[in-house]
Amino acid sequence: MKTISSWSEVPKFESEEDEAAFWSGAQLDTRLMNSSLHKSDMRESATVTIRFDPRMLARIKRIARSRYLNYQSMIKQWLAERLEKETEG
Repeated sequence: MKTISSWSEVPKFESEEDEAAFWSGAQLDTRLMNSSLHKSDMRESATVTIRFDPRMLARIKRIARSRYLNYQSMIKQWLAERLEKETEG
């Protein structure tokens, strides 16, 4: 069984049958699964309102659905990853 260690290794599927065939012989690496989980900060959180173009929001929701994530959690994850990248070295 092939272990997927990066989301880029997951191809675009033409059909659900193609996707089912792919996942019958592949599994996600534990580190990739763990990196996809939003680690909640135990401190207080603030509510923020962001306006999105409806088409952009639809695309974000589609990506989140394909990864079995809540779209709001995925956005928070993306922001956290980008913040880490921006603040490192």
